[in-house]
Amino acid sequence: METKPARVRILDAAHELMLTVGLARATTKEIARAAGCSEAALYKHFDSKEELFVRVLAERLPRLTPLLDSLVAQPGGGTLEANLTEIAREAALFYEQSFPIAASLYAETQLKRRHDDALRTLGSGPHLPIQGLDAYLRAEQAAGRVRADADTYAAASLLIGACAQRAFAYDATESGERPPVDAFAARLARTLLGGISVAPQPRQS
Repeated sequence: METKPARVRILDAAHELMLTVGLARATTKEIARAAGCSEAALYKHFDSKEELFVRVLAERLPRLTPLLDSLVAQPGGGTLEANLTEIAREAALFYEQSFPIAASLYAETQLKRRHDDALRTLGSGPHLPIQGLDAYLRAEQAAGRVRADADTYAAASLLIGACAQRAFAYDATESGERPPVDAFAARLARTLLGGISVAPQPRQS
C-alpha cells in the first residue's frame, strides 16, 4: 500500500485533530505524531499552526474562495440566481465544516488575538469571503445585472453572514437540525436578488 506524502498526512491529521479537539488545543506536536512524522518535519512544510489552519480550510473544506475568484474573473456567465445559489451552498457547507474547528479559539481571548494577528500576516481571515462576494457583485453591477444603486457590500455581508449563522444557530431548536443546504441556499439567493437584481424576480406562489 502506497504511503501518502508527508504534507498530505500532516493536513489530514491536522484536519482530524482540529475537528475533534479544536484548533486551540491541536498542537503541532500532536499533529506531527498523528501524521507519523516529527515536529521538525511538519515545519518543513508549514511555518506555523496558523498557516496549517489556513491550508486545511483551503484544501480540505468546500472551496468557496476559488468559486468566488472564478466568478469575479468572468462576470455575466450563467444566471445571477444560479451563481448566488451556488455561492450560498458552498458558503453554508464551508461554515458548517469550519465552525467546529475554529470555535474553540473564541474561548481564549489572547490566543484568538494572536491567531488573528497571524492570519493578517498570512493575508487570510474570515473577512475574505465577504470581500470576494462583494467583488463579484460589483463585477455584475458593472455588467448591468445588479442595480447601480445596490449596496453590494451589505448584500455580500447578508448572504455570507446567513451562511455562517446556519452553522450554529439551529442546534437548540426542537429538532436540532440545520435547514437542508440546497433549499437554504436557493431561498437566500432568491431573497437577496429581490433587493439587488435589475431583472424583476418571479412571484412565489
